[in-house]
Amino acid sequence: MDLFEKTGKIALGSRLRFMASNITEEASKIYELYDVDFSPKWFPVFFVLSEEGSKTITEIAEEIGHSQPSVTKIIKEMISAGLVKDNQKSDDKRRNIAGLTEKGIELSAKIKVQCTDIDHAIDEMISEATHNLWEALAEWEHLFEQKSLLARVKDQKKARESKNVKVVEYEPKYKSAFRALNEEWISKYFEMEEADYKALDNPEEYILNKGGKILVALYNEEPLGVCALIKMEDPDYDFELAKMAVSPKAQGKNIGWLLGQAIIKTAKESGASKIYLESNTMLKPAINLYYKLGFQKVSGRSTPYQRCNIQMELSLKN
Repeated sequence: MDLFEKTGKIALGSRLRFMASNITEEASKIYELYDVDFSPKWFPVFFVLSEEGSKTITEIAEEIGHSQPSVTKIIKEMISAGLVKDNQKSDDKRRNIAGLTEKGIELSAKIKVQCTDIDHAIDEMISEATHNLWEALAEWEHLFEQKSLLARVKDQKKARESKNVKVVEYEPKYKSAFRALNEEWISKYFEMEEADYKALDNPEEYILNKGGKILVALYNEEPLGVCALIKMEDPDYDFELAKMAVSPKAQGKNIGWLLGQAIIKTAKESGASKIYLESNTMLKPAINLYYKLGFQKVSGRSTPYQRCNIQMELSLKN
């Protein structure tokens, strides 16, 4: 237990396994105490068959939250012990089902007496404890269903690493990064087009001098993300959000989200009421980001890009 005090919460899995191992060892001794020849790992399957009658492997697996191979292995072990038979046919004769043998049914009655004593023993422990472990487990299981530990750790990693991200305005020294980051993803999925070369070769002339903006995301002072607002001469839109690119080595650092928020804020500060973008649905992370930023799908506008198969807009009016 001293180890867990030293490691803290990062050893949650190890601590739970340690407790589970101890309880399983105790369970084996309890079965011996009641003269029951039974393996603790069989109990969930045995309980379902005892309480609900014959079932298929799939039905058992779904009910107890185990994999089908795991249930199949347990069923085979219980068949060897003479507790289960699995060559029964369902009423429609199309499915094999497993059910308790006479020996299994007799054992079920014997185990129920044992379970009563166990319930009382656990109730006694709950009354002695400050916290109700049984209720806490149910609550934690619910929380894991809502959001996994992996997802929660990813969020924490993003939050920590995003603190090292700084979004700045474009300077000539970022010209090569602006081109390289965009050319990298375009060439990976599509082909560079004439409109790409215009913007990437001459960002000052094509974007900035016409009233647009370019933002650069620095991670530990290295430019790893870029995004532009291109001024539009259009009755419906003030700017096009374009040339957003994030280096693959910066994935998971929230750079796309931070860039998107910063570029939208820049558009608002410029007095824009609506912005527009074009993309391709095969770029699922990008499309998900745009929806998260508040963009909605539109259609029917002409485009200079062959790769464009989705158009989106964002209203900036409150």
